[in-house]
Formats: sequence, C-alpha cells, structure tokens
Amino acid sequence: MKSFRGHTPQLGDRVWVDESAVIIGDVEIGEDSSVWPLVAIRGDMHRIRIGARTSIQDNSCLHITHASSYKPEGHPLTIGNDVTVGHMSMLHGCEIGNKVLVGMGTTILDGAVIEEEVIIGAGSLVPPGKRLASGFLYMGSPVKQARPLSAKEIEYFQYAGLNYVKLKDEYLAEAAQLTSGHQE
Repeated sequence: MKSFRGHTPQLGDRVWVDESAVIIGDVEIGEDSSVWPLVAIRGDMHRIRIGARTSIQDNSCLHITHASSYKPEGHPLTIGNDVTVGHMSMLHGCEIGNKVLVGMGTTILDGAVIEEEVIIGAGSLVPPGKRLASGFLYMGSPVKQARPLSAKEIEYFQYAGLNYVKLKDEYLAEAAQLTSGHQE
C-alpha cells in the first residue's frame, strides 16, 4: 500500500490484501473484503470506495476518472457490498451497487452505473454512462440485457460473497501463524 497526495489506503477489519497487489492513495476497503494477486487499485487522482465482503480477484485493475476541463468533477470508483469482481476485470470511474457479479475479463467504463443484484457475463464491455438495471443478466460487447435473474442466481450472491470471506479468512489465519512462528 502506498500513500499519495496525502491519502493513505484504509482497510476495514479482517481485509485480506495479497502481497503482490498494489493499492495507492485515496482508497477505502470495507470489512471482510479481499484483494487477490496482482490487482492494481489506483486512487491517485480521485477516490475509490469498496464495500464489505467484496472480492477483487486476480489481475483486475481499478482506477478513476480525474477531474479536468473535460469532466470537472471526474468519476470516482464506487463498489458496493457483497460484490464479486472476476479475474482480469477493468473497472474505471464507475459505480457498482450491492450484490453484483462482474464476470471475468469484463470492462466497465467511466460513468457507468450498475444497480443492485446484477450479473455481468464474462468478457462484457459496459460503455461509458451506461446504466444496468437491477435484477438482470447482461452480456456482450457492448453489453445488452439478456434476461431476468432467476431466484437461484439471486441466492448465489450470498454464497459467492461468503465463499470468498471464508477463503480470505484461511489466508489471514495462515499469515498469522507464519507471523507468530507457528506452523501446523
């Protein structure tokens, strides 16, 4: 973790950050969340807020849109609670609600808004300013609404979030054992 422009990343209780991840600047991560190998989270020119029980998976890149004459207020990056961001995703200056599954390799661009309880299929592109309504599966490049979510898919948000909480707890426990010099 690196400070920048007077901002130091802030982590909630029981957050796991892999040692290969880079987190810079004005970043806050909520309790029980996890940041996996080779993730880059750059709050260097605007703020990034990540909620509780959210998993940012391997090789993902999270950034913002800086304030400029083009966009005077810029776009911060906001991610809600119980969100799973799949491997190699790019999230840039967007807003993601609670209980969202971002499929692997998805790109979500500046000013896009993802409402609660949304699944975005792997490899999708969410264009700048696009709004994805709650309760649907979206797929494609550019993304299109595919169908309503089933009750089973909506239940999956809870499972996915808790599964990554359990996994990061194992990582934290093992790290604590190594730090204390006890290995079993």
